[in-house]
Amino acid sequence: MSIKEQAAKSVFWSAVERFSVQGVQFLLTLVIARILSPDDYGLVAMLGIFMALSQVLIDSGFANALIQKQDRSETDYSTAFYFNAAGSVLIYLCLFVCAPLIARFFAEPQLTAITRVIGLTLIVNSLGIVQQARLTVDLDFKRLARASLRAVIISGAVGIWMAYQGFGVWTLVWQSLLNSFFRVVFLWIFSHWMPRRLFSWQSFRVLFSFGSKLMLSNLLHTFYTNCYSLVIGKCFSASQLGFFNRSYTLAQFPSTNFTNIVVRAVYPIQCRYQDDIPRLRSMFLKYMRISCYLIFPVMVAVAALAEPLIELILTDKWLPAVPYLQILCVAFMWDPVMKINHTILNVKGRSDYFLYAEIWKKLIAFAILFATVPLGVLAMCWGLALYSFADMGVIIYYSRKLMKIGYLRQLRELLPVLLLNALMGICLYLVTLLPLSAWGKLLLGVPSGVIIYLAVSCVFHMSEWQMLLSVLKKSRGRSSHPSE
Repeated sequence: MSIKEQAAKSVFWSAVERFSVQGVQFLLTLVIARILSPDDYGLVAMLGIFMALSQVLIDSGFANALIQKQDRSETDYSTAFYFNAAGSVLIYLCLFVCAPLIARFFAEPQLTAITRVIGLTLIVNSLGIVQQARLTVDLDFKRLARASLRAVIISGAVGIWMAYQGFGVWTLVWQSLLNSFFRVVFLWIFSHWMPRRLFSWQSFRVLFSFGSKLMLSNLLHTFYTNCYSLVIGKCFSASQLGFFNRSYTLAQFPSTNFTNIVVRAVYPIQCRYQDDIPRLRSMFLKYMRISCYLIFPVMVAVAALAEPLIELILTDKWLPAVPYLQILCVAFMWDPVMKINHTILNVKGRSDYFLYAEIWKKLIAFAILFATVPLGVLAMCWGLALYSFADMGVIIYYSRKLMKIGYLRQLRELLPVLLLNALMGICLYLVTLLPLSAWGKLLLGVPSGVIIYLAVSCVFHMSEWQMLLSVLKKSRGRSSHPSE
């Protein structure tokens, strides 16, 4: 199988795993949310930052280190497994002891018991980190999809039953714990791997040398991503926080999920060719172009059609969120460029560059955050858009040291895609000016955007469009001749 076919197959199953799981989770959440109160969700959300930071500490970047390491051995896998498991127990004990302090901070006595139960997911998740890494190394996203989807369905069914039985907030707690438990069980079954009685300090030092820098980077990023909600909730009204959070979620979902699908699928392939610079450069540019070609139009369309979209999905009371959503779409549309440049640092084993870049980026990010807070939530959204360009500037500075592909080269590669999306965005904006209902604007705007995008791509023979056609033709050929 060629590299292109491997990448296409990996992206396909990575997308199936990501969107099938999240799609089912979304539907189950709708059912449960109709029964539970917003307070129930709020109580669990209060623990989000503690759980997220704890998970980063437990992983310690070992999963990425195992994928990046070309001469990985059974000793490496077992060493990582025992370290993750031991670390999860230690961090859980810290959460257990600190639970009353967390409850006192939020003035919610129930959080003591909730923290101590939901914290068990940290221990459970740690037992599947290595199994997931092994399946990723093998590009076996099909089994990852099966494990995740089965866990979501089982835990979701139990969650719906508990919600109808009146368990309240404990529905969410046990649903989360059961989801983690069943996912790890299926990962163990599908990966066909169990840890051996092996632990090597030498292996630990090698993995930790690479992974610790990623861990520090992820800690910075995780802390930062939780700051906006924290600051807005403290300095502004609850309604403004609601508008911001809903806009943030809608803008982030397509870009972040699609980019993560591509990065997760192609990262192991790139690691195989980490010493072949010409081939790595070629793969880097192709993945960046095709990712932007696919995600840019989605973000531009959401921004242009934000008003009718929010009116239909969230009703009129959420219309003040429209300008937030439009600005945040501009911020998140650059995710593919940022993350694919990030990935190169890991592929080349330069987690030190990754850490340096993250430190500089977060210094800029916090400066922008504190400068825009006095100006209001809208200014904070513009600050996030500004930060996305600063993020690209910093990460490209470090990636070009390894790939010799600088700012102008990357801009030149993306310029046709940018011009195409600008044309489509203008056309969609003109549609919103027509005297139509929200349904009418979407029914006219979405097909018009797709037709314009594909027609221009075809007429100008854009390389990204030709690449997609090539992949589709090969897929059809294999399906027509399964025996070959």
